[in-house]
Amino acid sequence: MSTYLELKRKIAKHLMRSSIGLPKIKDLNMVYRKYDAKTLTAEASSTLDIGCGSEPRNPFGAAERFGIDIFENPEKGIRKADLALEPIPFGNATFDFVTAYDFLEHVPRLVYLPERRLPFIKLMNDIWRVLKQEGIFFSCTPIYPFPPVFQDPTHVNFLTEETFPLYFDDKRRWGAMYGFTGSFRILEQYVNGQNLISLLQKA
Repeated sequence: MSTYLELKRKIAKHLMRSSIGLPKIKDLNMVYRKYDAKTLTAEASSTLDIGCGSEPRNPFGAAERFGIDIFENPEKGIRKADLALEPIPFGNATFDFVTAYDFLEHVPRLVYLPERRLPFIKLMNDIWRVLKQEGIFFSCTPIYPFPPVFQDPTHVNFLTEETFPLYFDDKRRWGAMYGFTGSFRILEQYVNGQNLISLLQKA
């Protein structure tokens, strides 16, 4: 029995390595510094943190920060919007950075209200829309096949290392068949713990 379990663990480890071919990163500050507002010489820069909770994050050191969540807090620059159903409530080409920490996994891929709607595709269109040209989208989300992808009952969107490069990049853009109208350059992707770290640039 112990030999069988050992073999099973070895196979699982092998499958894990082969299914996630991304480099690992422990210190996200290295990424933040590489693309921060000073490094990119983004004057009067601004950032939007979607699904921000009570405090919008500003990892790239933008001059202004805003957030979106299901409640409003004008003092902290947080606007109210349910991004599974509503667009991002900001104008075109507003932000140098958009960040999403532990948020994309909560955005449905498909709903009927009663008409058919693809909220994740629409959100990616909106992120592209509100970014300035060459603006950066940073995402941190649980990655398949790690347990956190599935254990939270509110997780409805499961991403792999190939979701962004295949469906939302500037080469294949497979998402176009579902209504994706933007285009992102995939700058970098990493595994951080059990999360997928993705940096995309508006093309």
